[in-house]
Amino acid sequence: MESMILKHMDVVRGITISILEKTAEEAADITPKGFNNNIRWNLGHIAFIQEKLVFGLAGEPMQTPESYESFFGAGTKPADWTEDAPSLEEIANVLKDQAHRIKEFMPQQFDKQLITPFTNKAGINFTTVGETFLFSFYHEAMHVETIKQIGKAAAAQ
Repeated sequence: MESMILKHMDVVRGITISILEKTAEEAADITPKGFNNNIRWNLGHIAFIQEKLVFGLAGEPMQTPESYESFFGAGTKPADWTEDAPSLEEIANVLKDQAHRIKEFMPQQFDKQLITPFTNKAGINFTTVGETFLFSFYHEAMHVETIKQIGKAAAAQ
């Protein structure tokens, strides 16, 4: 079962990387009317939150660049950025490296208890690494859909 779940992660991450690779740097920074964030933010947010859900909540060191929390953490938005955000190439490298690290880490970790149980913004409680890892697929897919909607809205403006 674990290998099937890790294969599913490859599918989800492959979709994300494919969209990233089709996005121009200039297009990544458009925040259309009705949106708080842009494509770059959503891609970086996917990387930061998956790192937190899989490694951070398990008490493992997080390896995303330190700046990712201030750029892409929950509640952040590009309108508040005071520095240049990471390039799409850097975000792509972080996403790819992260997938490799997860594949090395996750076997035999699915039932590992989190350091502290975690409740997300929707009120869902998680107690194991496997639960947060599986939730990360939903989170990533939700942001991929947002990226598609931003692309459509930006093209219509």
